[in-house]
Amino acid sequence: MSEKKYYKLYKEIKSKILNGEYKANEKLPSKRVMADKSGCSTITVEAAYRSLIDEGYITSKERSGFFVNDIEGLFDASNVLPSYKIELLKDEEQRSAGHDFEYSVWFKTIRKVIADNGERLFVKSPNEGCAVLRNAIAKYLLRYRGMYAQPERIIIGSGSEQLYETVVRILGADKKYGIEYPSYSQIETVYNDCGANILKLEMGDDGIKSDALQKSDIDILHVTPFHSYPTGVTATVSKRYEYLKWAQKGERYIVEDDFDSEFFMPGHPIESLYFLDKNDSVIYMNTFSKSLSPSMRMGYMILPESLLERYNEKMKLYSCTVPVLDQYVLAEFISSGSFERHLNRMRHRQKVTR
Repeated sequence: MSEKKYYKLYKEIKSKILNGEYKANEKLPSKRVMADKSGCSTITVEAAYRSLIDEGYITSKERSGFFVNDIEGLFDASNVLPSYKIELLKDEEQRSAGHDFEYSVWFKTIRKVIADNGERLFVKSPNEGCAVLRNAIAKYLLRYRGMYAQPERIIIGSGSEQLYETVVRILGADKKYGIEYPSYSQIETVYNDCGANILKLEMGDDGIKSDALQKSDIDILHVTPFHSYPTGVTATVSKRYEYLKWAQKGERYIVEDDFDSEFFMPGHPIESLYFLDKNDSVIYMNTFSKSLSPSMRMGYMILPESLLERYNEKMKLYSCTVPVLDQYVLAEFISSGSFERHLNRMRHRQKVTR
């Protein structure tokens, strides 16, 4: 796109002012003379002069002309404009999504969503996420995982870190949070950044060691029951019930971070804490970074019904962090069965390569 003539002239005059060619209080050429010198119209000169006046470089005096303003420090040698050269960044290294993701199916879904929804994609998302995606996730969880969740309890977020932060906003930084040790480093980082008080609970062969959990004074237990990172430990059924029993005392909650279960599970997924919970004490969360691609910063959590009012109170001023188009595309991808076909294909491929 070519530069407008008045703006080009404005920059030339401004440069001459800054380098001292046009000095303080000096009268500039009239509009007609400047037009002749620069080879442009008086209208162009007038627009350039107007911009310089608006920025305070020159002043127009009636029947006298245009004068350079005497601005303190403007004509110091240090103010001479340097010659800048932009050092462009190299393009990111092209990498696979990690699971031989079928891009063509995703892009076909994008085209369909745009064609079907039009202006709806420009309506602001509710802070808890678009209904179309929350409905799709609820149906998927019931169909594929046997997990029953009303869509109103499903909250959309832009990945696990953002969901961790939302948990702290809902439950409060004054609570004591217990995390697995060792665990995914971002869990500790986000809780610390949110000002939460954390306690590291040592891991055993089947999950958090019983003594460590029972002797702790934590209010919130954050666990990754399936394939915990970096230990690789999957909590046994008895351990899961131990976690749930712990949550029955007082106002305690469990954050179930189920980020790895769908993709790596051969056959039917293992029963989640959320599925086993009878006391409305589990905050279930999952993302699509592992199952689809790390570039797709989308995730969700299911809140206990008892926390919905608190969520609405604490988060009413915050906007959903996932673009509406992305939400609609993922909803269509799930509802069409493409997501489940993708998971089945990738699990089969992983099983063959083992």
